[in-house]
Amino acid sequence: MIKKLDDIESKDRYIVQEYIANPYLIDELKFDLRIYVLIRSVDPLRVYIYREGLARFATAKYCKPKKSNMKNMFMHLTNYAINKKNPDFEFNEDDTHPDEGHKRSLSSIFKVCRGVWIFIME
Repeated sequence: MIKKLDDIESKDRYIVQEYIANPYLIDELKFDLRIYVLIRSVDPLRVYIYREGLARFATAKYCKPKKSNMKNMFMHLTNYAINKKNPDFEFNEDDTHPDEGHKRSLSSIFKVCRGVWIFIME
C-alpha cells in the first residue's frame, strides 16, 4: 500500500484501488463481496444477477491504517490467495453454519447485514 502515486518508482503496470479507511466490518474484519452478473443483451438491456455469491474476509481484526500496521496484508486485504496463508485462516466446512470462516456465502452476509443494505431480488 502506498499513500501517493508518486511513491511508485517503476513503469510497470499496476492495479490501483482507493483504500476505504473506515469500512463496514463484520466480526471486526474487512470483507469484499463477489456478486455474479450476466449481461444477456445491451439493447434492450437485460441483466441477470445470480442469487448466490461469495464474501471473502481478511484474517486479522481491522484497525485504521497507521505506520505500524500498513504492511499487515492479513488486516487490510481480503484476497483469498493472501489470507489462506495466515495460520488463523478458517475454512468453513460446515453447511449448517454459513456465517463462520473467512470465506462465506453471500446469503449469509445478507442475513448479518439485514437493514444495512436494500436489495431488490426476484
